[in-house]
Amino acid sequence: MPNYVFILDTNKQPLNPIPPARARELLSKEKASVFRRYPFTIILKQAIDKPTIKPLTIKIDPGSLTSGIALLDNDEVIWVAELEHRGKQIKNDLESRRSIRRSRRSRKTRYRQPRFLNRKREKGWLAPSLLHRVQTIETWVKRLMRYAPVENCVMELVKFDTQQIQNPEISGTEYQQGELAGYEVREYLLEKWGRKCVYCDATEVPLQVEHIIPKSKNGSNRINNLTLACQPCNQKKSNQDIQDFLADKPSVLSGILKQAKQPLRDAAAVNSTRWKLYLCLQRILPITTGTGGQTKWNRSRLNLPKRHYIDAAAAGVVDTLVFLTHQPLKIKATGWGNRQMSGTNKYGFPIRHRSHQKMHKGFQTGDMVKAIVTKGKKIGTYTGRVLVRASGSFDISTASGRVAGVSYKYCSHIHKKDGYQYSHQLEA
Repeated sequence: MPNYVFILDTNKQPLNPIPPARARELLSKEKASVFRRYPFTIILKQAIDKPTIKPLTIKIDPGSLTSGIALLDNDEVIWVAELEHRGKQIKNDLESRRSIRRSRRSRKTRYRQPRFLNRKREKGWLAPSLLHRVQTIETWVKRLMRYAPVENCVMELVKFDTQQIQNPEISGTEYQQGELAGYEVREYLLEKWGRKCVYCDATEVPLQVEHIIPKSKNGSNRINNLTLACQPCNQKKSNQDIQDFLADKPSVLSGILKQAKQPLRDAAAVNSTRWKLYLCLQRILPITTGTGGQTKWNRSRLNLPKRHYIDAAAAGVVDTLVFLTHQPLKIKATGWGNRQMSGTNKYGFPIRHRSHQKMHKGFQTGDMVKAIVTKGKKIGTYTGRVLVRASGSFDISTASGRVAGVSYKYCSHIHKKDGYQYSHQLEA
């Protein structure tokens, strides 16, 4: 069941999305043409004076690495996507640049006097790797509003309740848990330990919360003493000390102890950006919020699997959900490249230079193209991202591999570079 298709009239007024079969009918009868490939949008060849518009709701599940997006028509989920961020890439690039600059300055080749006290961060400053998450989600909300009549938004404001994670014994008037008690901790443990048993690596089985140091030996309920185990391993360990239980598996033991000490990095990343994202979306749409524990409770109550787009659809107050699509659009943020005009070696010295010209023969690196080669050694049809050269001999990266030496004369645009990479995945 693929996503519904966005549709515009000839004046680019957004109408309600339609099923793929209806879109194919309009295209085959030449009543519409393709307006955009990703997300797939068609445009009618006539204007609709007084269209009947049903307002849609966009739901967002902001994540540290991947965010889920869902469009709902009341209780019907008609369009879903999973947006993969590149915060880790941004962080690595900035660290690489910093190390190269420090290396140059340490060689006493300064062209200016060092300055340290002339930098001031504005109020509400976020690291570039975190701000990227906010801006990317905001970009896609605005983009979907251009293609569909979206009138309100629901987002998961708090992914993890760190107060309850750090101190699960807190209760009473100090903290009212309600019927979502325990969902915050269990959801965080699933994310932290990769949704598998830490002792036998079993997946797709019921997992139980396991104390690394047993409570009978003065172990606490704090998050750094909790992990996940399947029922057989949990019963086999019983109240043994983990050092004794894994005495014959030193590598597994060291991995568990190391992972247990990891900070609440994902929780911190999501929590540090949640209000920035909320304020950005509030300027665009009326918005309501929910928590990560509430999302998991809705998903468990409706017997839904764990997926990012399903988490998005289950955010907030939900009575029931009807999924009319299970083929999310996979969106990966790749960026627009950088302004570096020369490549450097590991010491920071230039070893190659880049051309000022980005476009060659009407194409630029990153465009999605379709090449129909009719003669030569590479006869066939190739679809994928293109790597351009001034000579006009391009490389095309397809799903099956990279095809080199395809002439630009055989290429036609499918989707121009916009800083994202797209694919579809059919979910069971």
